[in-house]
Order: sequence, then structure tokens, then C-alpha cells
Amino acid sequence: MEYILQRAEKAGKEVYEKVREIIEEGRSRGSLKLEGFEKKVKVGGREHVVKVIGGGAEFDKSEGGKPLLIIRITAEVDGVRREYKITYSRHVRTNKAEGRAAARADAPGGRKADAERLSALVEALTGRRPRVYRMRDGTIIIMCFRKHLDGFKRYAELADVIERWLEETSRR
Repeated sequence: MEYILQRAEKAGKEVYEKVREIIEEGRSRGSLKLEGFEKKVKVGGREHVVKVIGGGAEFDKSEGGKPLLIIRITAEVDGVRREYKITYSRHVRTNKAEGRAAARADAPGGRKADAERLSALVEALTGRRPRVYRMRDGTIIIMCFRKHLDGFKRYAELADVIERWLEETSRR
């Protein structure tokens, strides 16, 4: 795709914009695969190497009966292999999609390093950096939103389940 974009750039600005638009549209339709995905991302002033091994999405119910979307991604970030889990739910009042993941203390390097690796993974896959919150008890929460979910929809393994969850939990 990089080669196509380079050729389009030489052909002119209008051609380049049209080609970029077509490529983005293709990406947004579940055309990419998680397995084998590799990218370098800069987070926290350091460059991280992200290699995705696999992943998927599934439905679940919260203790209160709310429908949840669980995205599981097995990845190696900076040589540390781990399964990352992001749980999406709908906000009670606004019905906005919100995803949460907690950095684990038992991960190599501790919570801070785990949060940085998870942020790098999310940014590499979606193109958007998640928000990171530090709680008083030391817990670090990574928050993802609808734009991240749209980024995850580009991957074939996740697209159908995400689309179904969005339809089922919509208030419209």
C-alpha cells in the first residue's frame, strides 16, 4: 500500500487524496488481520515494537445483566508476550461505548510498564492513543472509546462481533 501511495503522490494531490480515501475505506471494512500484525509505535517517549499473535471478541453479561463486549488480543510488545483484555460496556446515562482494561501488577516491569505496553498495542491497532488513569490505590486503568472501537473494527476477527454488539446495545 505504501508503494501505491507513493505513486499516487507523484501523480498529484487530488489523486493521492482519492487513493488514500479508498485505502481507508478498505481498512474500515474488516479487511485487516490481527494475526501477524507488526508495527513500531512511540508511547511515553519510547519506541515500542508491537507483534500481534492473535485475538478475538465475544459477548458477556455483567453482574447487573448489562451486555459486555470483551476484546482479547494476544500480543508481544517489546518482547513481553501477554493476553490483553479490553472490556467494553455502555455508559449508564449517555449510552456511549467505553472500554476499560487494567494494567496488571504481576506483568514484567510492573503496572506502569504494562500500561505503557497496552497503550502501545491499542495505538498500533487503532491509530489512537487511549487515556490512562492512575487510581489512588495504585491501579492503572486504560480507557478506550468509540473511536478506538471503530479502529478495532478494521480487523476481520473483531469486525462482526463489534458490529453486532453496537447494534444490540444501541438505544435507537
